Amino acid sequence: MAAVTFDRISKVYPDGTRAVSDLEFEAQDGEFMVLVGPSGCGKTTALRMVAGLEEITEGVLRIGERVVNHVPSRDRDIAMVFQSYALYPHLSVYENIAFGLRLKKIPKDEIDRRVNEAARILDLAPFLARKPRALSGGQRQRVAMGRAIVRQPQAFLMDEPLSNLDAKLRVQMRAEIARLQQDLGVTTIYVTHDQVEAMTMGDRVAVMRKGELQQVDSPQGLYDNPVNLFVGGFIGSPAMNMLEATLVRSGDGLAAKLDGQQLALDSELLARRPGIKEYADRPVIVGIRPEDLEDAALSTGAPSDRRLRGTVRLREALGSEILVHMEVDARPAMTDEVRELQKDVGLDAVGSDGSAAGKATVVGRFSPRAHVEPDSPAEAVVDTRSLHFFDPETGLGI
Repeated sequence: MAAVTFDRISKVYPDGTRAVSDLEFEAQDGEFMVLVGPSGCGKTTALRMVAGLEEITEGVLRIGERVVNHVPSRDRDIAMVFQSYALYPHLSVYENIAFGLRLKKIPKDEIDRRVNEAARILDLAPFLARKPRALSGGQRQRVAMGRAIVRQPQAFLMDEPLSNLDAKLRVQMRAEIARLQQDLGVTTIYVTHDQVEAMTMGDRVAVMRKGELQQVDSPQGLYDNPVNLFVGGFIGSPAMNMLEATLVRSGDGLAAKLDGQQLALDSELLARRPGIKEYADRPVIVGIRPEDLEDAALSTGAPSDRRLRGTVRLREALGSEILVHMEVDARPAMTDEVRELQKDVGLDAVGSDGSAAGKATVVGRFSPRAHVEPDSPAEAVVDTRSLHFFDPETGLGI
């Protein structure tokens, strides 16, 4: 086992395309590190540089104490699990798992011991004689994992290994991979586009955008304290609601003015984020997590300056909760970061969420006891202790 250190790593292709710029972080010894970001953000390129499948243009890459910039892939002592499984169709499960060990001329009895141990860990023992075509998608993924495990590498590299599986199997395999990594204690760098995977699996998560590292933190740290608009909008499902606002003085405190409505800021929030006071009488972007909105009918006694009023446009009942899409009098925040986030989820233009001009659609995660119906007026109570604020010019968190 060993740490994997990126020391100002960059990748520039011959045509001048800069895929990765100044990547600097460390996947610590035994850590499960997840790289996450939209398609084309450079996360797979970063992984391929660790694997030796892409040349490093600038910077230093270390595995343990060894600089591996010019070390061939086969000599880096890493094992990679691909999205496509990359199994040999004519070989049995046993032979697929043993293949790399045979190339290394490992003794036959040691190969047998390692393969059977991996098969036991991965519940593959009954399938060792089968060919890949006779396996389910989840079983094939386990075979690919087994092939990596038996090599006993210093680090595992995984490139979107679950993207070919159906939703239910993805959840199951997510838990299995996380448990397996904990048991083995091998340093793992895991690339995914799915932020739910990132949040549930990683010890720490590195968020990338346009080839640049945005933030590295624990999943909860990213969620609670995003450093900028992009991280705030990318982490969380459903995504954070982003609205234009002006901070105005209200009594002894501050309020966020959203066109025709105002939200009084909680004193606890102002004490925790003192920088907000410097933005008095200035425009900001306010971020509201869906779970910080609740049906006002279920929250008696909440003051009017802690409420958003609007019209329900869509109601998604999920059993344990209701996702309520509510159109309110406010302007949706529109910055380059927000446009990129919208494009990543298939919204190509401003207003493509169906909002009328001068209106914004906010999503609330309501209790299943909420009685709201489409095209009817509704009020949502806002937990103003948990609001997020961003500078509209720099996109940085306040």
